[in-house]
Amino acid sequence: MLIKGARWAVESGYGEASDLERIESHGCIEGADPSLISSKAYERGQAQQGTLGSGNHFLEIQYIDRIYDQRAADGFGLFEGQVTVMIHTGSRGFGHQVCTDFLEVMERAAKKYQIPLYDKELACAPISSPEAQDYLGAMRAAANYAWANRQCIMHWTREAFMKALGASPRELGMQLIYDVAHNIAKIEEHTVNGKKKKLVVHRKGATRAFPPGHPELPDAYKHLGQPVLIPGDMGRASYVLLGTEKAMQETFGSTCHGAGRVMSRHQAIRRAKGRAIWREMEDRGIIVRSAGRETLAEEMSEAYKDISNVVDVVHKAGISTKVARLRPLGVVKG
Repeated sequence: MLIKGARWAVESGYGEASDLERIESHGCIEGADPSLISSKAYERGQAQQGTLGSGNHFLEIQYIDRIYDQRAADGFGLFEGQVTVMIHTGSRGFGHQVCTDFLEVMERAAKKYQIPLYDKELACAPISSPEAQDYLGAMRAAANYAWANRQCIMHWTREAFMKALGASPRELGMQLIYDVAHNIAKIEEHTVNGKKKKLVVHRKGATRAFPPGHPELPDAYKHLGQPVLIPGDMGRASYVLLGTEKAMQETFGSTCHGAGRVMSRHQAIRRAKGRAIWREMEDRGIIVRSAGRETLAEEMSEAYKDISNVVDVVHKAGISTKVARLRPLGVVKG
């Protein structure tokens, strides 16, 4: 799984080979090295494959209430009134532990290579150093775990819909639009001061927004540009956007990943005291299921910026442009 990513999931019967065409890097990044993973990371990840996890992770049943770009929507197979599912999760405790383990390695490396740090969480090492190369090998394993995780959850979601609706896969028509990472370091080619250079682009809370014609895009989207997924909070909306050439020129082919918090999790729990968040959402026509009440308190809408305002900013800046708005119907929180 750590070497093959989503390909492992498909080979194990979770999904179709055609899914891989619409996943960033075909759901597998080369160069993963499982031997660099700590036993603690293996312990944490062993029972978590195929799970959403807590925090802002979710599986959301949505419907499209507005189309902004008809040509792009047609190309992605989206239309007004359509029911969709958005899955937001990653490499769970496995990836978290990989990060924790290598923060310690990088803190030592920064001292070793005499790199001044203004914040210890910016710990780093030269890309050619053994520390950085080890990190990349471990991080790629975590990325492959995440792609496999989302593939498995998508497969079981399809099965749940087929069972509930008594529909065949063909009748159901649940096809993957795109699967894209939002916490990953990748080696890419970009133009810097008029010259093409290979760079390590680390997108943390950011996501790719590649333009039409980019070689990493699936053939089905080459004429349009990359689908960009920007989820909102569980009570408002999420968006599908389109990658642009301007993003390549100004932000290394990147855009935002979400709205961002305006309250800490502790503040949100205090604010929600005495309230039934699930009932407030139900009153707005949204059914929600979660592992616990505290999860809903942490993730209530007012804990986040309004996603529509954030998306308007990236749209007007031209680093990703609006295609469709999706409103929540049902939310599953880990």
